[in-house]
Amino acid sequence: MTRPAEVWNTVYDEDTAPWVIGEPQPAIVALERAGEIRGRVLEPGCGAGEHTILLTALGYDVLGVDFSPSAIDYARANAESHDVPNVRFQVADALTLGDDADFTAAFDTVVDSALFHVFGTVPEARAAYVRSLHAVCKPGGIVHVLALSDVEPGFGPRISDSVIRESFSDGWELESLEPTRYRGRVTSVVADQAAALDVSETGLVDVAAWMARIRRL
Repeated sequence: MTRPAEVWNTVYDEDTAPWVIGEPQPAIVALERAGEIRGRVLEPGCGAGEHTILLTALGYDVLGVDFSPSAIDYARANAESHDVPNVRFQVADALTLGDDADFTAAFDTVVDSALFHVFGTVPEARAAYVRSLHAVCKPGGIVHVLALSDVEPGFGPRISDSVIRESFSDGWELESLEPTRYRGRVTSVVADQAAALDVSETGLVDVAAWMARIRRL
């Protein structure tokens, strides 16, 4: 990872993670409803576990992984509060999943909600992450990437569509890349960046994002 686990632990321990909104991302919910998720599913950077919990409850075989032990603790407590006892979470580094034989070519679908853009300004980490995804996907497997977009003001590490296109080239086929929205929570971590945004009374805000569908060759 580009930051020590302790940095990520802090935002969960202090409940200041702007991506923890108390529900799954609407764009991921729409993805599932459109029939875009199949087979064995991996959610790297699962955070609070909202998508892993949702997909498990719907009957998918899904594993959520995160670099932060505090995130995994948070996700397990979240699953318990939603009464989804059979949900599976694991502490793991998304950059090195291919080093674990249990992950190699094991997944039909990967759901990346707001992890890829974390590596947007770090080419070496971004390349390592893409190699890791290639290792864990079965041939023909699909990676769905929901990433913050730089086309309008927002918060967090926002990226251009070209970063996605350039990163998923060799060994991949980019099947679609469309604009969408990402729902975040304004906390102290992003308060300065979010000052000019249209924030709801609940502290939630929808910002520009990309949704990419990428096939592993």
